[in-house]
Amino acid sequence: MEIVINRYVKKTSVEGPGNRACIWVQGCPIKCDGCINEHMWNIDKGISMDIIDLSNIILSVEGIEGITILGGEPFYQPQAVYLLCKIAKEHNLSIVVFTGYTIDKLQQSDDKWVHKLLSITDLLIDGPYINKYQDFNRPWIGSSNQRYHYLSHRYKYLEKSIQNIKNGFDIRISPQGEILINGMGDINKLKKNIFKNIL
Repeated sequence: MEIVINRYVKKTSVEGPGNRACIWVQGCPIKCDGCINEHMWNIDKGISMDIIDLSNIILSVEGIEGITILGGEPFYQPQAVYLLCKIAKEHNLSIVVFTGYTIDKLQQSDDKWVHKLLSITDLLIDGPYINKYQDFNRPWIGSSNQRYHYLSHRYKYLEKSIQNIKNGFDIRISPQGEILINGMGDINKLKKNIFKNIL
């Protein structure tokens, strides 16, 4: 089976607890106003990858404690995302999933793959990005309405101390000269500073 993605990063420390592999899935029906990843809305513009091939890439990375799935909208492809996460989970990797849906909406779904994906998710970060509630004071979250849900014991220890984790960015330059940025914070301010210091 295949999963449609936009891109992946083999190792990052800014997309959830510890060092993680990070996969941005392609396709999102929610289309939040002000979304920084608008280019990930159309699933037809993504890259199809075999789930086994992608999982082998992830499992070959040393020094990661889990994978983070964002996008796009992971629950737009719940079966494919579940199957990828199941393989990771079988190798003791933790699962962090970002979604623009609320957990209540997901729990009311009649799609069994939505429930299967929830069942193996350790940390779910839910809620649409809302421009007027933009807030970067909590780690990994873009607006104040979004919430953390500790769906397993794995990251329960963070519940009372998560405010102590600082947001950050990874900046990479591709072989083609593209500047690739991931993480959470004021991306527009960061871009201005990058170009001001480069030019």
